[in-house]
Order: sequence, then C-alpha cells, then structure tokens
Amino acid sequence: MAARSYIFRSRFGEDSGAQIAEFAVSLPLLAVLVVGIFDFGSAFTLKQKLGIVAGEAARVAANQPTSDLTNPASGSCNAPASICAVRDAAESTLVSAKVNDCGLAGAAAASAGTLAWSFTASSGCPGSLQLKIERGLTYTVNLPSPPMPSATETVEATKITIDYPYKWTFSNVITLLVSNANYLPSTISSAAVMQNLN
Repeated sequence: MAARSYIFRSRFGEDSGAQIAEFAVSLPLLAVLVVGIFDFGSAFTLKQKLGIVAGEAARVAANQPTSDLTNPASGSCNAPASICAVRDAAESTLVSAKVNDCGLAGAAAASAGTLAWSFTASSGCPGSLQLKIERGLTYTVNLPSPPMPSATETVEATKITIDYPYKWTFSNVITLLVSNANYLPSTISSAAVMQNLN
C-alpha cells in the first residue's frame, strides 16, 4: 500500500505541470499589462508634446500682424503669409519634439470660418492630423476694481487647436485575451489661446 501511495505522489504530486499551466495563463495578462502601461504612457507623452506645439504656435500667431488676414491666399500654403508662418511654427515644433508631422509642411489651408483656417495632413500617419488656426477669437475679461467698478474688456486672441491621430499598440495585444477586441486609431487633441499682440 505504501508503494502505491509513493507512485501516486511521484506521478501527480509534482508541480511542474501546474507551473507551466499557470505561466501559460498569466503570460497573456502580463503582456497586456506591460503593453498597456507603455501605450498609455506614450499617449500621455504625446498629449504633453501636443500642448507644447499648440502653445508655441499660439505664441507665434499672437506676434503675427493681422493686416494681411484679409489678403487673398497665396503660395502653396493657400493662406495669408502670417497664417503660413503659424503652420510652419507648428510643423517645426512637432519635428523638434520628435513627433511625426504627417506632412503638415506641405498641407494647404482650407477656410474654417471667419478669420479661421485649418490644415489637414495624413502622410505617414494612421489618420489625419488637423491644425486649426482661429485669429479672430474674442473673449471678455473682468478688470480689477481700481480702474472702474465692474469694468470688462474684450480681448482679441488666437486659438490653436491640434488633433493628432494615435494608433494604439494595445490593440495588437488585447486580442490575446479578447479575440474580437479592437482599439481603432483615436485622436489626441490639444489647444492653446493667446492674446493677439499686433
């Protein structure tokens, strides 16, 4: 009887089969976790870089003259020279931040309303990058009470909005757990507003 018990324990008492099974179950979970951390970290970093791009483009736009905004569009940019300068500033900031510019340097402007232009580029990107420049944005601010009680002032500003396509690497790994799951490319957006100085 003791011999049978020994044989039974020696055949079924070892943990090597259980460890392999546990590893096989936990490996996809670990892969999803690691890729998820990397992917969401990359998206957050991209969001920060886009904030810098929008801020730099708004700074350049605020210093551009508004005298040429009513001029007809010219050149390959298809917009006034001051708007083309803002597009170029956004593109060079993207490149210096090591973000694919999706071909923004060659994008032509389309009218996006009164004193507003948009540029769309998709070269080498999973979707379309869109840069919108609004030079005629106005908002009201309350002045402090020493000049006048409850005085308000209308401020003319520029708003820069950038929508950037982001392809989730997470989509390739989540299928290990859920076979029909799919994370399509999504858009990460950032905007900046700055008072016009000219």
